[in-house]
Amino acid sequence: MSDYTLYLYPAATAFHLAGWLSIQELVDRHYDFSRWIGTSVLVGMLCVAMAIIGRWTAFGEGPFLTMHEVLLSSLFSLSLVFGVAYLFIPIVRIGAPFAVGIMLLLFFWATNTDSGFKPLPPTYQTPWLWAHVITGKLFLGSCLVATSLGICLVYPLNRFVCATRHRWTPQQIERQVWSWLTIAFLCHSAMLIAGAVWAQDAWGRFWDWDPLESWAFATWLCMAVVLHLRSTYRLGPLSVSLFALGTFFLAFMTFFGVPFISINPHQGAV
Repeated sequence: MSDYTLYLYPAATAFHLAGWLSIQELVDRHYDFSRWIGTSVLVGMLCVAMAIIGRWTAFGEGPFLTMHEVLLSSLFSLSLVFGVAYLFIPIVRIGAPFAVGIMLLLFFWATNTDSGFKPLPPTYQTPWLWAHVITGKLFLGSCLVATSLGICLVYPLNRFVCATRHRWTPQQIERQVWSWLTIAFLCHSAMLIAGAVWAQDAWGRFWDWDPLESWAFATWLCMAVVLHLRSTYRLGPLSVSLFALGTFFLAFMTFFGVPFISINPHQGAV
């Protein structure tokens, strides 16, 4: 067992505690565990960050290549984005059960994947890799916040959430979903631009329609169409919820599904 994995044990404890407390708080309106939940998510994030740093120190490379590394880095970014949003935007707190559930899914997935080391190819030695990865992580984190809120608009969960201690109205939740989806769309656009510049610099082409690029573009196109529809027509709460779920599904498949079904996720990447 590598030394860096020792940090994953307190991370697991923190995420489990956050999940249990968020469900308990949602079921019984008399409980207020918001401070404990937010703190637990951020403690889990810090523990994952220490694990990433420990692995980085041991192998001399960042978490960019293998599925184990991608899952750990995504767990870090998701818990960071949601944890900060949870602490500073109270309405985000109603989505904690779903968001923490996704974090636990990524945690168990990461700990059950091959943790072997693969050297980074020369094409990854560029600042555009950082721009591409960071904007991608912010995109996925914003999608998680939007989806965790969007689920609360589904009947009958919407009536249950609106009757809890927080008493948020569907209109307030819907506005927050659109705000986070807009942020996600901007981050996704930046991710595609940074990736195209990186590809041109590394492989002499901006776009090559490989599986990951195609899925990423499909996600961006769906978001652009629905955001345009939202500015033209009045979309109901159910439509907002389904769009948030669909966007997160496409993003999840792009980040974690395509690398499994495609032998070579990024053509020319290695």
